[in-house]
Amino acid sequence: MLLTGEGFAPPAPAPDFGVHGERAHDPARPTVGVVFYRAHELSGNTAFVDVLCDAIEAREANALPVFCGSLRGADAALTDLLGRADALVATVLAAGGTVAAGASAGGAEDSWDAGALAALDVPVLQGLCLTTSRGTWEASDAALSPMDAAMQVAIPEFDGRLVAVPFSFKETAPGDDIPVYVADPERRPGSPGSRPARPAAGHPGRAAEARRRPVELPDQALPGRQRGRARHARVCVVLLRALRDAGYAVGDFPEDSDQLIHSLIAAGGHDVEWLTEEQLAAAPARVRLAEYRRWFDALPTALTGGIREHWGEPPGGLYVDGDEIVLASLTFGNVVLMIQPPRGFGENPVAIYHDPDLPPSHHYLAAYRWLEHGFGADAVIHLGKHGTLEWLPGKGLGLSAECAPDAVLGELPLVYPFIVNDPGEGTQAKRRGHAVVVDHLVPPMARADTYGDMAKLEQLLDEYAAVQAMDPAKLPALRARIWDVVTAAQLHHDLHVDAAPGEAEFDDFILHIDGYLCEVKDVQIRDGLHVLGQPPRDEAQLNLVLSILRATQVWGGTRSLPGLREALAGWAGVANPELQQSHPHAVSLHEGGFAATPAGERLLALAPGPAVTAADLVDVLEGAARALVAGVQARGWAEPAAVCAELLGEEVPDVVAVLGFACGEVVPRLDRTTDEVAHVLHALDGGYVPAGPSGSPTRGLVNVLPTGRNFYSVDPKAIPSRSAWEVGSALAESLVARHLADTGTYPGSVGLTVWGTSAMRTQGDDIAEILALIGARPVWDDASRRVTGVEVVPLAELGRPRIDVTVRISGFFRDAFPHVIALLDDAVQQVAQLAEPAEQNYLRAHVEQDVAEHGDRRRATSRIFGSKPGAYGAGLLPLIDARNWRSDADLAEVYAVWGGYAYGRGLDGREARADMERSFRRIAVAAKNQDTREHDIVDSDDYFQYHGGMVAMVRALTGRSPAAYVGDSAVPEAVRTRTLAEETKRVFRRAW
Repeated sequence: MLLTGEGFAPPAPAPDFGVHGERAHDPARPTVGVVFYRAHELSGNTAFVDVLCDAIEAREANALPVFCGSLRGADAALTDLLGRADALVATVLAAGGTVAAGASAGGAEDSWDAGALAALDVPVLQGLCLTTSRGTWEASDAALSPMDAAMQVAIPEFDGRLVAVPFSFKETAPGDDIPVYVADPERRPGSPGSRPARPAAGHPGRAAEARRRPVELPDQALPGRQRGRARHARVCVVLLRALRDAGYAVGDFPEDSDQLIHSLIAAGGHDVEWLTEEQLAAAPARVRLAEYRRWFDALPTALTGGIREHWGEPPGGLYVDGDEIVLASLTFGNVVLMIQPPRGFGENPVAIYHDPDLPPSHHYLAAYRWLEHGFGADAVIHLGKHGTLEWLPGKGLGLSAECAPDAVLGELPLVYPFIVNDPGEGTQAKRRGHAVVVDHLVPPMARADTYGDMAKLEQLLDEYAAVQAMDPAKLPALRARIWDVVTAAQLHHDLHVDAAPGEAEFDDFILHIDGYLCEVKDVQIRDGLHVLGQPPRDEAQLNLVLSILRATQVWGGTRSLPGLREALAGWAGVANPELQQSHPHAVSLHEGGFAATPAGERLLALAPGPAVTAADLVDVLEGAARALVAGVQARGWAEPAAVCAELLGEEVPDVVAVLGFACGEVVPRLDRTTDEVAHVLHALDGGYVPAGPSGSPTRGLVNVLPTGRNFYSVDPKAIPSRSAWEVGSALAESLVARHLADTGTYPGSVGLTVWGTSAMRTQGDDIAEILALIGARPVWDDASRRVTGVEVVPLAELGRPRIDVTVRISGFFRDAFPHVIALLDDAVQQVAQLAEPAEQNYLRAHVEQDVAEHGDRRRATSRIFGSKPGAYGAGLLPLIDARNWRSDADLAEVYAVWGGYAYGRGLDGREARADMERSFRRIAVAAKNQDTREHDIVDSDDYFQYHGGMVAMVRALTGRSPAAYVGDSAVPEAVRTRTLAEETKRVFRRAW
């Protein structure tokens, strides 16, 4: 009878999507949609959804639980259903394409489309339903498994989603082998730190109401510093005007940025060396002790206990006037302008040597808690990268209520304008500060050119070429003049020449000078500051377009267009790419008859000047490129073919294509820089900020434009990419060749600093270099473009010994790329097991030495070291600020305390200072790579903290200085390696 179906209704198809259960709807309340998988609905595994919806309703919002199979290609009915919501919490994964690697910078423009989610124009939070148990998450500093980090954080960011917190875990009940999702008790209503899906679950419309209520703009810079904040004052004025024009109550504010910054300084600050008692007493923004205690006591005891231990009982001793905590700020109507509180290491210098995970001070915590509960701000805008909130101690991803960033920010929505070429630090703000990033353009770029003594020297070189041909008798006197200028400018140190070369060697010396001068003047430099929302115009526009067009354009995952100078050189019959870039080894152009060719004559007519050396060719190509771009600019960025025909005498296909690319793609994207301010305001309105890739536009990645988007980084499983493998391999060979040239030997061990930002910007150049140095290479899956493993490169193919590599990773790299750490560790293990001679496999030789010493192969193969789990940084900046160091030993002590933790399979931040020091003693080369011209080694303290710290530690351990190298891949087709001294001189020699 049962088999006949007698007595049962016929089977009915389950709907593809629908509303789960029945919940009351109050039209006066905002609505939060909760989107979860249809499979959970069909299986009845929905308790975690019900708990979240209950929490939403407890926060005075309507809950709309919706199940569906997928958000990819959502039909109109599902879109209409989701359209009822003012905000969404989504557990259903990506709504865009299927190959995330193709959507990264340089990929196909249309390979990822958030589709229905973007059309809804509401904030979309990624609710984290972890595939691990709560116990596993709670015990882990990384918090998220590599799979969860990729699938629930990195890939949803391609949709423009905001990263929330874990609200359920996969648990198995005793006696049951079927796991179910269980809601997190920490995030339930009424529990300490309860924030079900901050900020949307609380008040999704609160930011939009800020026209009547407050918004905060913290003017953010290095902790405890007032210097440098003037650069943000102009942006503050821009935003205040935009808020006023949009109807926000901003009152009267200084329209002049200089007046604004001076007003803020006069109101007090966070630099104890300059803060006066009068400023402290007069500061209007202050937190009463009783009020602060209520906020403080509501936090988890694990966090407050640490704050008490380091900073004493509330209110602490920092910026206290009586029993009130004082905050540096200015108020304009419903807007408060505030300096971000100092991190606290300067006030607690002992912690630098012992506590890299120093908790925030009472003053730090009070400032943000006052913003939300005292001032009543509905949203926060952080200005300036990078701040300190997103680097406070706590889990790397999937924060708990005990994690400092979560506790400090509370339920405040965070909008964060961030430079487009720094995806690493911006992504940290997105993942640990739950920020909506609105990316902004790089500073105006220009060619450095020569000045002062270098300009005089360049003129003398031109004169030398003429005299050499026409009046050789004058050469001795001219040589003396040239040497006098060289020594007056101290260039002989840069050129590694101690005495004037003799007559026989002077011609080679001239070529050496010429190449060096070309390298200095040809570099792209920043020519001012970008102002949020203001597209470059006139000369600044011309210079930036030229800088962008210099690079080979990467489009649709391929190198689609040559750089403009490359196109001109190809037309002129100069094929060597080294002649198109500045290069120290100049060669005579007369040997090739360049100046006598029709193309050469045309180019020289556009850019008159000498045509003797390769350095001259760079000037000619740059001048011609400038004339062509100026020509299309003068015609309103139109008629590239006509401009090419007029200036070159013919329509050169590659040149026309590049100029057309400027007219059709580059300039229209730059014109949309106005989106930066518009999208900040749209985020405050509770709207959706479109997603887009990140990276360096001057590195051939024009699809990172237009700015004003919520940038994403890369698919972590797709690192290193195939193009990054090419660049990284070239970096490795360049480093080895430079060491061979300098010492005559291969380096036995290389120390390399690796940052998450660089890995995201280049898609893994540094990672590829590590693999290439040890003699391994990635294996890719062709369909997904993801890396599936590594394979060993045979010695015969490698053509040199395998170099041992020790890696110092940043804290963000640790959080963002657990897959890559495991990949590198696997490669080290494979190479260490090869049965090869010690003189051909330095890595294996060193491992065997260590195993013989202590017998632990896992320790012996540890090559990846980084910050203590939950902590960030290298420690040297606060040490130097505190001024309590005396020698390399002090620097090395802090560098080791902050970075002596081993990472790899089964390690996960194990304390390993002894193993780190053993590896560092072997380092012959300490290297750090530079992949963009949009900043340099003196722009950020992180260069001296990480790279300089590595050098100092090797010196302290061994008494010798390792070779300090800087790899340069700003031009991926022409990578090179310089010493740190050469790189420093190159930076400071250029025009400023």
